[in-house]
This record gives sequence, C-alpha cells and structure tokens, in this order.
Amino acid sequence: MKLGTINHNGRRELIAAYGDDKAVLLRPLLADAGLPDAGLSLNDFIDAGAAAMDAARAILARTDLPQAAVLAVEGLDWLPPQPRPSKILGVAFNNMGIRNAAFHDPGVPNFFLKAPSSLTGHGKPIVIRKDYGETIPELELAGVIGKRLKEATVEEAREAIFGFGIINDITSHGLKFQLDSISTARSADLLRPFHLAWRRQHGEEDRDVHYVYHARSKASDTFGPMAPWLTTADEVENPNNLAVTGWYNGEVFAQDSTSNYRFKVEEVVAEASRYFTLEPGDMFCFGTSARGNEKFPHGHRSVNLHEMQGEVAIEIAGLGRLSNPVILE
Repeated sequence: MKLGTINHNGRRELIAAYGDDKAVLLRPLLADAGLPDAGLSLNDFIDAGAAAMDAARAILARTDLPQAAVLAVEGLDWLPPQPRPSKILGVAFNNMGIRNAAFHDPGVPNFFLKAPSSLTGHGKPIVIRKDYGETIPELELAGVIGKRLKEATVEEAREAIFGFGIINDITSHGLKFQLDSISTARSADLLRPFHLAWRRQHGEEDRDVHYVYHARSKASDTFGPMAPWLTTADEVENPNNLAVTGWYNGEVFAQDSTSNYRFKVEEVVAEASRYFTLEPGDMFCFGTSARGNEKFPHGHRSVNLHEMQGEVAIEIAGLGRLSNPVILE
C-alpha cells in the first residue's frame, strides 16, 4: 500500500494510491468503516494498527467507491507523506564510498537530528538563500517507525518499520562550516584522549577540538523534500538493495544502491533505539547515494544548488519519484 498526504480543499488529507493514476481519500471511508480517527493523519493511521491497514486494503479492493473520494493524482497539492514526526534521525557517512575516506570509523552509525519543520512536499520549491553558500542534494531512503521502540534487537527493529519513502536531505556545506562549526584549543589539563582519538593529531601541541552542530546546515526550511508516497514495509522486499538515481535538470548525476550502506536500515534503527525512545511516526534518513559519473564525478557533491537553478529529481526502485524546483532567493 502507498500512502500520502495532500492539501485538499484547505484541509490536510491522508490518501492511498488507487491504481496508477488515482488516489483515494481515506478519512471519510475509514470513518464509514468504524474508524473515525484513523484517517485524520498518518500518525493516527499508524496508531490504529492492523484494523486501519485491513480496512484500507478493503477500501482499495472496492470497485464502487464514491466519486467524491477518488482523485486524479496529476495536479494534487502534495505535502510530505509524514508531515508530523516527533523527530527525524539522519545517518552521516552511511555510504561506503564516502565512509572509506574517514580517518577513524567508530563502528556505529553517526546520527544527527533534522527538524520536522524542514519537511516539504513533492513539487514544492527548495529555497536556497544567498548566505547558505554551497548547498547539495542528498538522495536518501526514508523510513517511518510503526511502533514504540526502545533497546531493540535488529530483528525487532526490522519489524518495527512501518514504511519506506524518498527524502532529499538537503545539506548546506556553507552553513555547516561557517555557522554550525567551531574549533577550540583545549588546555592540557582539560584534554582527554577521546577529544582527539577520532581525528588526526599534528604533534603534541595540537590540542584543537573540532565541533560540528548539524542545525542550520541540515534543518533549515525546505531542506527535507519528500516524495509523494510512503510504501508500507510489507511491499518492500529488501530495503537494503534498492537502486537509487538522481537527476539535475534531466541529467543523471548519481546512480547508486542502498546496498552500499555501511549500516543496514534495521541496524540503524536498532542502534538508535539504544539512545532514543522511538515513537510511532518517527522518521529516519538512512544515508545518501553518492556514486557519480563522468560529468558529475562526485555524484551529489558535484551539484551546488547555490549556483544552479533548475529541478532535482530522485527515484528509488519501487518507491516512486521525487522532484523539486530549486529557487535562489
């Protein structure tokens, strides 16, 4: 099942894909099925559990749906399919092509938080301000959690994923290294081995400690475009082996696969649950796809949205297509 969220007649509505080019408004039909709250939002649908899934499947199997409940997909005003996660967890350096350049691999995912307010819908503009500096797209598999999770095993984590989608994890290197980073020199009495063990030290007098806070650089407004549909996990055979392709103005700039992730999606979720209580509806960005080509040798890192106007598009096999215009403000 593919679920989405749209703005329809001034109201946020949960929809499901109905054939190749139509969608069904779920709220009134789920109410008719005795589940008045399940269609209010994706979070409410997840909370309603198996009853909502069974009722939605029965609705999609019908051939007598009310005309008012069936919409043409073309021209819909898309919102992110999950508009209100309590948190979004991203994974830095989860692509092996990038991870191999690390001086020290901590052996676990490197997490950062992305603000829910950064999310935007398919077709909506990615707004790049002059002070953002170099800003790149990141082609990523997204996942939404379906149950409360804490201290989960890898198997429990796999079973807790409700669905998968596409997210463009827009990242401003200009903001990251100008406004979100700071370096200090620790006095010898405050210096600890862990301050320097993760980086190269240049002599005994090198006591510089570097900090990067992924805030503006990852979580500014419009930095989280999502594709129209969230595909329920039962329809994704192997999320760890999905082809990913990115286009800029119609030209392919990256072709990769989620099989190149350093950590599989269930390993990411399990590790995160050691530190964060994961709530139903929480989201993950599992890592970028980075393999470029002759024209774009560094893949997504060859595309500077700060200097290029046009459209970024991403496809992940079986999950659909996300496209967004880039506006330089």
